[in-house]
Amino acid sequence: MKEEKTEVRIDKWLWAVRLFKTRTLAVEACKKGRIMIQGTNIKPSRMIRVGDVIQIKKAPITYSFKVLDLSEKRMGAKLVPLFMEDATPQSEYEILELSKVSGFIDRDRGAGRPTKKDRRDLDDFIDDSFFDEWDFDSDQD
Repeated sequence: MKEEKTEVRIDKWLWAVRLFKTRTLAVEACKKGRIMIQGTNIKPSRMIRVGDVIQIKKAPITYSFKVLDLSEKRMGAKLVPLFMEDATPQSEYEILELSKVSGFIDRDRGAGRPTKKDRRDLDDFIDDSFFDEWDFDSDQD
């Protein structure tokens, strides 16, 4: 007879539900203070239960996930919705969209040239029709 688990280590669960590619990355995120439960940084050995809400800080926003079921074994992507629910507020996703649009504006000094994708995003952001009404090639005789 199979025994149901009531608690699982957070690092194992984060890896099992595919939030981190390896368990080592999940452990490092915990140690660096990027994983929280109820606003408190936690250790990788912290046991979680069904109903816990886990926050993951990934710049520029904090994702929230509600634990629906427990597992220590990695699963296929199709099974993930049975084990967790995205509880991230819509306002966080709006911040993410704004940062994507303004990514080329807030470019770090010394970050090098913009990539081809950055350039295309900039071209999409700047509407060429705005400059059509200005005559930059005016003849001044």
